[in-house]
Amino acid sequence: MTFPAWQQLTPAEAAHEVHHRVSTRLASGQQRAVIAALPDETELAESFARAPRNSPLGGVPYFLKDLFPVSGQPMFAGSTFLPEVRPTPDHDSAMVRALRDAGGVLAGQTHLHEFAYGITGENPHYGDCEHPRFPGRTTGGSSSGSAAIVAAGIAPLAIGSDTGGSVRLPAAFCGLFGFRLMPRDALIADAFPLAPSYDTAGWFTAGAADMKTAIGALVGLSSGQDTPAGCYLELPGLDPDIALACREAASALAPPADVATRDALLAAFSGSLDAYNSTVADEAWAVHQSWAERFRDRYDPAVWQRLNRVHALTTGQRTAAQLATTAIRNAFGQFFRAYDFLVLPASPFAALTKADCTAANRTRILALTAPASIAGLPVLTLPVALPSGLSTGLQVIIPHPCSPVVSWALSTCLEQLSL
Repeated sequence: MTFPAWQQLTPAEAAHEVHHRVSTRLASGQQRAVIAALPDETELAESFARAPRNSPLGGVPYFLKDLFPVSGQPMFAGSTFLPEVRPTPDHDSAMVRALRDAGGVLAGQTHLHEFAYGITGENPHYGDCEHPRFPGRTTGGSSSGSAAIVAAGIAPLAIGSDTGGSVRLPAAFCGLFGFRLMPRDALIADAFPLAPSYDTAGWFTAGAADMKTAIGALVGLSSGQDTPAGCYLELPGLDPDIALACREAASALAPPADVATRDALLAAFSGSLDAYNSTVADEAWAVHQSWAERFRDRYDPAVWQRLNRVHALTTGQRTAAQLATTAIRNAFGQFFRAYDFLVLPASPFAALTKADCTAANRTRILALTAPASIAGLPVLTLPVALPSGLSTGLQVIIPHPCSPVVSWALSTCLEQLSL
């Protein structure tokens, strides 16, 4: 159901529909893995009744990643112990307030990869989030529950966050549209942090028209008179079927990068993985250090390992990360003097099985997503269907969230669907 279809329902009908879809579209184990909190039907109907119907998102239900504060609601951020070290929020996050002002209805909260420190959507405490149409394959993470909610058709909008690809990868794996903003803006500033230099707010929809509406309501859309100029850069490390699908899909948006542009970007991006891992390790430890040792046995072991690696970082690694960060940001600055957008693949493969959620595959993912994270740039993710029924995606990287490229790219997708 699209935004307009939900908006046609009465408050009681909409509340019932959300609950019905949760119970029929997610197996019981997946309900626990995906959903962190769900109001009862009566409470939810009251929320729908309060929503201003003349607002852009009036009566549209959304689910919220459980690292954005909701007044009176304990926040776990995918862990089992966060409320023991941080008080229950006494205010709604800027994201919740913005959605409420736009008419959106908070229908529930979603689980995530613990503390958003992972890209696969695995969580030993609540269960791994699985692709709703391909059980046994992951949604990707860390915004795993939010992606599952939209992919299962439970709600047409779900809020996530993206530090190193946590909206972009689940959107690609689940065949969704995704949008991430920029670090340190108002909509992420009061969320529980992973790495503040890179953390961004974002969201998922199932369709291009709904994504246009959501961006228009929360950010604002602009349009230009001219067709924007961009290019496609095919990064190494893609599975052959992904490379082919992304190449073909990108051709509707932009030509391949010329040799000089390709070589300049690839050279700058070469240090992105180490720079990303070093910076996130330092910033994540700064968030957790006051309680990490006390609760080390209650962390996901994989998350604890990532947190703990900060102690192995050297001065040389930190210096190299700073140099690589400068190189990447300078390269994007130079690129955007000539172009309006850059298109990159969003995933090197389709949705992974549990056995394939390895450190090596995490590295392959971050090689695609880290450059835009380090540059602090907004990204629109467009789904790309594969012959198998699975999907990948394209990252459309832009210099500003209000770039006219956003409206143009989504309109291009709608035109392609109508052909």
